[in-house]
Amino acid sequence: MAKLVAVTACPTGIAHTFMAAEALRRVADLKGHDLAVETRGAEGVRTPLDDAAVEQADAVILATDITVDESRFVGKPLVRTSTAVAIRDTERIIDEAVARATLHRTAAASGEAGPPGATPPDAARAGTDATALHGDAPLPLAGAPRQNEQPPGASTRASQPHTPQQAPGLPPGPARTPPPTGATRRPDTPTGVSFPRPHGLLTSTPLSPSDVTLPLDGTSRRAEPSGAPLRTPPSSTPAGTLVAVTACPTGIAHTFMAAEALTRAARAKGYAIRVETQGSVGAKNTLTAEEIAQADAVIIGADTHVSTERFVGKRLLQTSVGEALKQADRVVEQALALPEPMSATRPVAAPALGAPAKAEPTGAYKHLLTGVSFMLPFVVAGGLLLALSFVFGIDAYKQPGTLPAALKGIGDAAFALMVPALAGYLAYSIADRPGLAPGFIGGMLANQLNAGFLGGIAAGFLAGYVARTLKDRIRLPANLEGLKPVLVIPLLSALIVGLLMTYVIGAPVAALMGALTRFLTGLSGTNAVLLGLLLGAMVAFDTGGPINKAAYAFAVGLLGSSTFTPMAAVMVAGMTPPLGLALATVVAKNRFTLQECEAGKAAAVLGLAFITEGAIPYAARDPLRVIPAIVFGSAIAGAVSMGFGCALRAPHGGVFVLAIPNAVQPLGPYVLALIAGTLATTLALIVLKRPLDDAPAP
Repeated sequence: MAKLVAVTACPTGIAHTFMAAEALRRVADLKGHDLAVETRGAEGVRTPLDDAAVEQADAVILATDITVDESRFVGKPLVRTSTAVAIRDTERIIDEAVARATLHRTAAASGEAGPPGATPPDAARAGTDATALHGDAPLPLAGAPRQNEQPPGASTRASQPHTPQQAPGLPPGPARTPPPTGATRRPDTPTGVSFPRPHGLLTSTPLSPSDVTLPLDGTSRRAEPSGAPLRTPPSSTPAGTLVAVTACPTGIAHTFMAAEALTRAARAKGYAIRVETQGSVGAKNTLTAEEIAQADAVIIGADTHVSTERFVGKRLLQTSVGEALKQADRVVEQALALPEPMSATRPVAAPALGAPAKAEPTGAYKHLLTGVSFMLPFVVAGGLLLALSFVFGIDAYKQPGTLPAALKGIGDAAFALMVPALAGYLAYSIADRPGLAPGFIGGMLANQLNAGFLGGIAAGFLAGYVARTLKDRIRLPANLEGLKPVLVIPLLSALIVGLLMTYVIGAPVAALMGALTRFLTGLSGTNAVLLGLLLGAMVAFDTGGPINKAAYAFAVGLLGSSTFTPMAAVMVAGMTPPLGLALATVVAKNRFTLQECEAGKAAAVLGLAFITEGAIPYAARDPLRVIPAIVFGSAIAGAVSMGFGCALRAPHGGVFVLAIPNAVQPLGPYVLALIAGTLATTLALIVLKRPLDDAPAP
C-alpha cells in the first residue's frame, strides 16, 4: 500500500475540483492505497494537507488547472495533470503515482551504495543526474528544475562536447566518457513494471509516446528497439503563447468550464495559455497588455459582448462559449491557423480548417444576453430585498419609517433600474460606449410608459443601432472630432430614441406588455400546466444553450412586472437535470461508469445551486438517452410548479433561496415540484439507459 497526497484545483473550485478529488479518492481506496486530498478554488483551500501527511507521502498528485505552491512537496515524486484528466483517467494516474513512488524508493535505496559520504537523498539525486547524462528521463521531483531548463544567463553551445556537471554538494565521482558520435544504445532489458502514459497526462518530465519501463535499479529508461540511436528528450519550453476571454450571461458555469477546456486543449498542443473570465461578477484573471502583446493568437469564446479594442493587430478568433467548451481542440487549431493580420484596424477571420468552429453569437441573441447579464444583479438584489421586507408581515412595509418600509424602498429602487440596465447594456453591445446614454434614457422612458421589459428591449435595440449609425455616418472636421462622443452622438441619439419611444413605440409596447401580464397572471389549471411544461422542456433541452437562455430571459424579464410564477418554474426545471442524474448514479450504478458515478456527487451540488450545466458531461457522453430523460423530468417539475401557482422573487440561488422567508410561495408545493422532477428524471434514465458490461458493482 502506498501513501499518496493530492491537490485538486480549478478556477471556480465548484465542479471539477471536487469531481477530481472524489474520483482520485475512490480509485485509490479500491486499489488499497491511502490518499489524502486537498481541494482549492475561488473560495480558498478546503481540507488542507497537514505537514505530517506530506512528510509521510510516497508521491504527490497535482490535478490542477491553476497555479499552486509546490514548495512544500520538495523532494517528493510528482504527477502533474489537469482536473479533467484526473476525472477521466483516474486509474492510470493513481498507477503512475504509485510507480513513481516505487522508483523513488528504489533509487534512494540504491543510492546508499553510492559515492562515499552521500546521504540517501543525495545519492538518489546523483543517480538521477547519472541517468540524465545518458539521455534518460529523470524522475521528476518537486523543487527540482524541469528537464532541459537552464539557469538564467546560461547559453547553449552545440559545438562544444558535453561535460558532465557535478551535482551540488556531492564529492567528485568517476568521470563518464560520453558515447562517440553515431554510437547506438544497447537495448535495455526491462526488469521492472511497465505502464502506459495516460492520454493527456501532464507531467513535469516529457515522456515519449511509447510505454515507460520502470526498472528496479534506480534508473528510468525508455524502451527502444535494438540499434536505435540515442534520443534527446523533448523540450518543455512552450511552442507559443495564447490568450483567451470566455464569457456567458451569468459567469457561473459555462464561463469557467470553457476556460478549463481551452486551457487543456492549448497545453495538449504545447502552448501556454492565459484565460480571462467575464460574467456578472466582473472580469477575473484579467489579461495584461504585456500578455496580449506576447500572444501568438487571441480566442474569444463568449455569448455576450466582449470589447476587442485591446486585441487590435492580433490574430483573433471569435466563437461562442459553448463551442469553446465542446470543441476546444478545434477552436485552438482555428486560432493557430489564422493568418497574420494585414492591418491593425480589424481582426482577421478564421480560414476553413476541417469542420469550422461556429461563429461568435451575433444579432439579437448576443445583444439580448449582454443586457440580461448586466441586468441580473439588479433583479437578484431587488427580489431578495422585497422578500425580506415581507418577513415582518405582508403589509408591514406600509408603516413609514420602519425597517420593512426601508427594505421595500431599496428593493423597488433596484427593480426600477432593471429595465434601464437591460436597455443600456443591450445598446452597449451593439454600439459600444456611444449606446449607453440613449439606451439608459430609453429604458427609463419604458418604465415611465409602463412598457416593462419588452419596452426596455425595444429601447435597447433602437438606441444601439441609432448610436452606431450616427457614429459611423457623422463626419466632423479634425478640430471638432472630440465633440462627437461627448456632445453630438449623446444628444442626437437620446433625442431620436426619446421621441420614438414617447410617440411611436411606447404605447403599443405598453399595451402588449399589459396584455401579457394579465394573461400570465390569470393562468390557472391546464393553461398554467402547459406553460410550465414548455418552460421546463426549454430549460433542459440544451442545458445552458440558446433555448435555455431564452426561457430564462423571459422569466427574469417578467419579474419587473410582478409576475413571479414563470421564474419559479424555470428555476425548479433547471435544478432537476443534475439532481436526477446524481440520484440515478446511486440507484442505478450499473448504467454508469465509475467516473460518472463519482461525478454524481458534484452534479448534485451543482443542481442544488441551480447550475443546470452539471448535466453536460452526461449529456455529451450519451445524448440520445440522457437529453430526453432530463427534458422529461424538467417538464414535469415546471408543470407541477405552475400548476400550484408557485412564485419566486429571486432569479437565481437554487435551494439556498428557499431559506429566505417569502422568497418562494407556497414553499411546500415548490419542494414537491423539485422532488417530482428529480424522480421523473431518474426513472427516465433507468428506462432509457442500458446496463454497462464494466459498470461498478453496487
